[in-house]
Parts: sequence; C-alpha cells; structure tokens
Amino acid sequence: MLLGEYDHTIDDKSRLTLPAKFRAAFQGGLVLTRGMDGCITAYAKADWDRLVESRLATLDPLNRESRMMQRFFFSGAAEVEPDKQGRVMVPAALVEAAGLQKDVVVAGVYDHLEIWDRATWRKHLEEVEGSAEHVAERLATKRD
Repeated sequence: MLLGEYDHTIDDKSRLTLPAKFRAAFQGGLVLTRGMDGCITAYAKADWDRLVESRLATLDPLNRESRMMQRFFFSGAAEVEPDKQGRVMVPAALVEAAGLQKDVVVAGVYDHLEIWDRATWRKHLEEVEGSAEHVAERLATKRD
C-alpha cells in the first residue's frame, strides 16, 4: 500500500526522483498518465493493467463519454523505467498538463502515486480539509 506525502523537485531534464519508500513498488517500471483534479498519476505496471482491465477496457466505445475517458487516460500515458538513482523521466506533455513547476509533492494514494505541483497540492488540501467531514457523511449514507 502506498501511503504518505513527500516534497520533491523535478530537475531541468524533467526527471523526478521517486521517494525511497516507494522505489521497490516500481522496480518493474511504471505508467504515468494524466490524473484527476490536475495531477499526474503513477501506477506500477501490474496495477495499471488491473485498472485498465477492470475500469477502462470495459468502457463502451460507442458512448461519447467513454471514448473521452479512454482518450484522457491512454493518450497521456507513458511507460517509464526508474534509473539507478530512482529517477523517472516525466514527459513534457504531462508536466504541462499538471502545471508542474520545480517543486512537487509525491503522494501515496493506496495503489498509485499522485504527483502534484506543490502550490496546487497545498490549495487542494485546504479544500479537502474544509469539506472532508461532509463528504464522508454523504458517502456513508450512500452505503446504506
């Protein structure tokens, strides 16, 4: 399980050093793609394959919204391999899509990582902290 948040930087060559705690989970490579809410998501290849099989591959290609979601995830996806220092190359299109500057946050979110521009992450956390209780209550009532 991937947990925690870590402040990192992206260097001038668009390389991100993965937090040491997460490196073992991504030894076989990872898939980076556009994430929801303005971040980049990073999945171990096996977890990406499970996501594709369970959620994305089953979308109906005759449905416009399904096609939009497949385009969103697949067209922005890139398979990358960490180097010996645990760095991965983040494609320029993903850096631009997420509005990443030099300072970023790498957050563990159960089965994937999210890579955020640090200032955007801070704003996002403020929003979440202000509404988490209300969201939790709404989600809890949906389970009943």
